[in-house]
Amino acid sequence: MFYYVSGTVAHLEPKVAVIDCGGVGYLCNTTSYSIASLKLGEKGKLFTVLNVREDAMDLYGFATMEELNLFRQLTSVSGVGPKAALSILSSGTPANLALSIITGDEKALTRAPGVGKRIAQRIILELKDKLAKGQTPAGESYGGSGVTVIPENKLSEASAALQVLGYSQSEIATALRGIDLDANKLEDIIRMALKKMAKV
Repeated sequence: MFYYVSGTVAHLEPKVAVIDCGGVGYLCNTTSYSIASLKLGEKGKLFTVLNVREDAMDLYGFATMEELNLFRQLTSVSGVGPKAALSILSSGTPANLALSIITGDEKALTRAPGVGKRIAQRIILELKDKLAKGQTPAGESYGGSGVTVIPENKLSEASAALQVLGYSQSEIATALRGIDLDANKLEDIIRMALKKMAKV
């Protein structure tokens, strides 16, 4: 329903940002990562997803499409609701979180408040292969291309996985440059590319 909200940052508090769009304040539940990108009284933009329940309509906003994509991935896991997903996303950068999932790092996920070992294991179990193969929940594509990629080799598989995280083709090409695709496993290629982009 809402792709993004853009306007003056009217209010900030832990896990909440209010964006004034033409005199209407949109309260967005968000992460510490996204809040850090906003400044009170200045223009801000958050990519959003609307969560509708019987008793509430909650808007979730993120500074980047990469973070929004990971939020969608996390909430596609059974037992992981929007609040848990925000907690996980607040524990590190999107690139580092994706790296933790792909490499099966349970400890990195359990650092998030309210996330135990069982939830961390479930997230890794359900998302590790999806991220590595460039798949998205419900067969959707959240990357910039808007098309479903059918991987044929390690290069296309790595590119597809990074597209799912919201990286552009030019960013992916830069990150993959210099990595020996033949000598490394797919998981290692993705991990090295994410490390490069996390440093940017």
